Amino acid sequence: MNKKETQEIKKNFSDKSGFFIMERVLTGFVDAEKNVRYSKANACVTMSVEEHDVYDETLKKVLNTNVGRNFCEYEFPNEAYEEGKPQEILYSLLKSELKDEVVCENFLNHIANNITYTGPFAVITAYCVYTIRKKDKNDEFAEGDDEVYRYLLTAVCPVNTSSDGFVFDSFNNEITKKVNTELIISKAPSDGFLYPVFSNRSSDINHVMYYAKSASKPNTSIVEDVLGCSFVMSADSEKSSFQSILKTVVGDDLDYMVIKTVNEKLQEVAEESKDETDTAVIDNTKLKGILTDIGVPQERVEMTDPVFERVCGNTPLTVSNLIEKKTVLSSAGITVNIKPDAADKVRTSVIDGRRCLLIDIDDPTIEINGLPVTLN
Repeated sequence: MNKKETQEIKKNFSDKSGFFIMERVLTGFVDAEKNVRYSKANACVTMSVEEHDVYDETLKKVLNTNVGRNFCEYEFPNEAYEEGKPQEILYSLLKSELKDEVVCENFLNHIANNITYTGPFAVITAYCVYTIRKKDKNDEFAEGDDEVYRYLLTAVCPVNTSSDGFVFDSFNNEITKKVNTELIISKAPSDGFLYPVFSNRSSDINHVMYYAKSASKPNTSIVEDVLGCSFVMSADSEKSSFQSILKTVVGDDLDYMVIKTVNEKLQEVAEESKDETDTAVIDNTKLKGILTDIGVPQERVEMTDPVFERVCGNTPLTVSNLIEKKTVLSSAGITVNIKPDAADKVRTSVIDGRRCLLIDIDDPTIEINGLPVTLN
């Protein structure tokens, strides 16, 4: 799934869209010893508005549009389709529409038995139906060609006791320490997944989307053990690997202009691929092309293949994880943050034997610690 497809599902994750229905919700509670202590599937039509809204709010967070970073697509390996394996478990749950108690319990037990998680947690899974309006060659909705996308959206939510503090006891007219043993289910999932994926505006049962609240700390046990897929590098690891490759390949030629221009090239690749289903990636061949285009010496460019293979193997890197939203220049005691539209205003130079950072100022008045200063 790309960002556009994720946005379509997220935008329509509401009864108000007219094309979406959340039919049933399965909730389960797993204690710290990984025992499923509670499970129940309810029809949404019988819920109160307040309860329904909480489910909406919680589950919608899994549909994160930061695709490739917080929301990543994985393909099931062949063994995942065997009986009792992750894809088969999910597909059986999808077909059951959360109406088969045995299938639901099997799903929750599979998560409890395979997840690595600190403390108790709740599992919330919704069976949803989205009617896909098809368009004709004139980009207008075509009559009678609608398709139905049926999917499961799961949120894994941490459970904690509410924070202790002081309360005013109006009965005894005194302030006392609050004692609370209630277990509160967070409305901010730590992890989640969408199955099947919404690809080319259709259902794809061979792939699953995994959500991590913290892109730098994904729960690899969910990807590998619960979903049965092969985990790829986290967003931060990809960026670190790319920086290592760039530093090794370009060597002493690595300067401000090279770093700035490579970042601009990555932005161009992302922009060109924004409407494609597949996530934009960069491999050794594409990186060689970028380095050649920006004038890196050919003998340095030829180092890309072995360096890339040593750092990443045959795994390409996700472009969106490599793009810097701002340029940060750091030296001893000095840090300068530069937004993309101001990157051309910064230069490095040697003046009277001293290495200098030069910043073009269009307006003679600047602010220092919030106070206006005029440059003469």
